[in-house]
Order: sequence, then structure tokens, then C-alpha cells
Amino acid sequence: MTRVVVSDARGAAAADEAAIASGIPSRALMQRAGAAAATELSLRCGDAMSHGVVIAAGSGNNGGDGWIIARALHDTGVRVRVVECASAKTDDARAERALAVANGVAIDSNVDALLTGGEGIVVDALLGTGYSAGSPLRADMATAIAHIAKLGERGATVVAIDLPSGLDATTGEAKGDLRATFTFTFGTVKRGLLRARNRAGHIVVLDIGLGHFAEHAGTATLATPSWFRANLPVIAAGAHKGTRKKIAIVGGGAGMAGAVLLAARAALRSGAGLVKCFVDADSLLAVQHGEPAALAARWPETANEWRSALSEWADAVLIGPGLGRGHRAIVEDVLNVFTGPVVLDADALNVFEGDAKALKPLIGDRQALLTPHPLEFKRLSGSDDASPDAQRTVAEATGACVLLKGVPTVLMSPHGASMCVAEGNPILATGGAGDVLGGIAATLLAQSGNALKAGSLAAFAHGRAADVVSRDQVRGFTIDDVVDVLPSVWSLDVPPPRAPVLAELRAVRDST
Repeated sequence: MTRVVVSDARGAAAADEAAIASGIPSRALMQRAGAAAATELSLRCGDAMSHGVVIAAGSGNNGGDGWIIARALHDTGVRVRVVECASAKTDDARAERALAVANGVAIDSNVDALLTGGEGIVVDALLGTGYSAGSPLRADMATAIAHIAKLGERGATVVAIDLPSGLDATTGEAKGDLRATFTFTFGTVKRGLLRARNRAGHIVVLDIGLGHFAEHAGTATLATPSWFRANLPVIAAGAHKGTRKKIAIVGGGAGMAGAVLLAARAALRSGAGLVKCFVDADSLLAVQHGEPAALAARWPETANEWRSALSEWADAVLIGPGLGRGHRAIVEDVLNVFTGPVVLDADALNVFEGDAKALKPLIGDRQALLTPHPLEFKRLSGSDDASPDAQRTVAEATGACVLLKGVPTVLMSPHGASMCVAEGNPILATGGAGDVLGGIAATLLAQSGNALKAGSLAAFAHGRAADVVSRDQVRGFTIDDVVDVLPSVWSLDVPPPRAPVLAELRAVRDST
């Protein structure tokens, strides 16, 4: 199983530089990228290709990729032309332009010519990872990007090379309205693509021979279907409810029994053998009636009672769903008396607002997972910064793996290892989604014993379940629908590998 690295702009450049320093010519990398893109274009867009292909070429190496694609398509009989939106400036791009011209590829030098040919496919080879959203677009690039966007609105298939032009590879910020049907990206998947899925279309990560040099691009690994299948804990044929693990859920303050019910249902549908919910006395009846398959009890009143309730029973504890912000003492009691793996969510994090360091002695050296959404993370860290560096700081300060929910979801271990999960859609942007994730994560943590792995598996399953519910619209679905389809996720079919494709991420569009 090939590791797919998630990189920012600097990391992508570092991987290329390391490969070139090893003796791989930069032009060879460009030729591999262009050839791989041309192959995928032919395989995926064959019908549209019958109406011709127009390629918008920029001045840099992204434009060089475009010249290689043009020559490859032309040599196979495809009607193709290149609109040279800026003159080639790098040696490699100039060399590939010369080859395309020598082979008879048609060229236009007027940017407005993009709009005149009526082709079924437009290839965006204007700007790549070197573009930063902090810089203004040159007038010619802004015009070309606007023309490509207009062609897409008219029904053309828009294929972006490495990134949709005007998109920042690191931040996902974008200039212009260009939205790709496909994005063919090379060697690594760029973080900006994962943050701007509605602009990137169907993302295809293509191998260009970076091999182990991709490790120079960063520490984050993309959770792919093959990774998910390879790392999902096995439930033995002879398993019983004890070996499938026992999960305790602490939460359910007055009026908030629903959060615990969602977490319990998710845990049971994720393979837990037994689930026991510890809730406020006012929530006890609702939990008992709402999920008959789960045990339920009121909150113990002392640390010794918590010790008796948890230490000899639970394999993992989820703390926080519907707990309420006035119960820091409960969180501390549980963490003091239970020494096994824990997941802290919602109010179990909010009670440590601005005091993340207080978690370190409570967590100790156990496997622990924190699952904040961005606002909870900012409360915990005491800062508005939610960058990977800030996430790493909180992980180191608390001794826990931090799962920061979002688009994408990013996990960071206290030791610097990182995972990135790009599954899911806005169905999950609703109350209760975090409780469901917590129930899945607690089960997988008990079964795997590894917080980074369990959190990544849980986020993948959570997101994939939302995709199973609906890939086209959000309205009309609730988080209960996501819980109901969880059983289908665990038998996920993984397509066989096909070179040069390293990974694929389906298009996520804005929804009604």
C-alpha cells in the first residue's frame, strides 16, 4: 500500500527538489506528469474529447505540462490547440513547447481565442503550486481564468493540471471563479485542494516517480480506502461481547440525553460489544428508552464511585456528549480513576477553555484522542490560530492526539505524526455529528489501542457514511441517516490499484 502524502506548496516544491538533487532531471518529472495527465484525460473524458481539446498554457512548468499533453493528444489524432496565454519562461517549458510546435500542434496567442473553438474539453495549465493567493493575478492570467470559468459554465469539461489556476496550494484560497471538473495533481495531494473541494472537482493524484522523495513534502498521510481497509481492526470469528470491547460514555446532562444516545448508537454500529451510558439522573429514563441495547446508569457522585463503575468494566471511555460546561469535576474524576484509553469531545474540552496544559497530567501516558471542532479548538488553545502548527502545539501540550474536525479533518499525534481525512460532506454540518464521531472513535480506540489510527478510521467511516446517505444534496437528511448506514461502511470495497493513480477523491459540489 503506497502512502499518499498531503503537502502544502513548500512541501511539494521540497519533494521535487529532493528528486532532482538525486539525479532525476526536472524535465523528466515534467514529462511524466504531462504523459500521466494525457493518459487520464483520454480514459476519463473520451466522449467530450471528440469535440476537441483546448489547452490554456501559462509561462511556467504548469504550462510545460500543458505542452506535453497537447503533443501527446495530437500524436493520437485528437483535435487539439494550445492558447499560449503567456510565453514560456522556464527552460523545460520552452523545450516542450518547441517539440509540440515541431509536431504540428496548433497555437493561438490571443487569450480571447479560448472562447472561440467550441471544444468539449478545456485544460487549465496556467498556474501551479507556485501561485500564492496573497499575490494579485496578472491581468492576462485573470482574463484566462475567467474565460476557462465561462467555458465550464457553458458545459465544457474543465481539467485542471495540479491545481485549478488561482487556487493557493496551501490555504485553499482562490482568485477567480474557476471550478474544475477534474484536477490531476502530481506526486502529493495539495492541502489547498482538500480545503477547496467545490473548486477542484474529482481529484486524481498521479504518480510521477517521486517515490520516497514524496516524504520530503510533509508528515501528513491521506486516509484512502485501501488505508482504511488495511488498518481496520479485525473482529475474530470467535469473538464475544467482551472481546469486541466495552465502551463507557459519560455525558447526557439535563435536557441533552440525545447526544449520548447518538454516541451509543454509533458505538454499537461500529462493532462495540457492550455500551454503558453514564448520565444525569434527569436523562436516565430517556437513555434507557431510547437505546435498549445500551446499559445506562446515573452519574456516580464521588471519585471512588467512578472508580468502581469504570475501572473493572470499561475498555475505553468517551467523555463529553451533552455533558454540560459546568462539570469539570466529573471529567477530572473520570480521568483520575480510569487509566485506559479515552476520547474527549465537546464539553469535556470546553471545561478546559484556555487551560489545555491542565490535561497533560490527567491524560498521562495513555492513548487519548481529543475531537474538537474549530471553535472548541480555539477555546482549548486560547488562540484564534487553528493551523497545523497550532494543532501540533496542543497535541504536545496535552499528550493527546488532536482530531480537528473540518474540511478536511486533520489529526495530529503528540509525536508529530499526522493524518488527513477528506471524506464527508455538509450532511455532517449539523448538531449530533460530533457525538456520532465520538462513539465510532471510542469503539475503534478500544479495539486498536492507537489514538491516531482510531481517530483516522473513525473520521473516514463517519465521512464515508455521509457520502453513502447522499452525494448530491444535503436537505432532507439527518444525522440519524448517517448512523443507519454505518454498517455498509465496514465492508467497503476497495478498487484494485491502477498505475499511475495513487488516490482519487470524488467531486464535492455546493448543494441545495
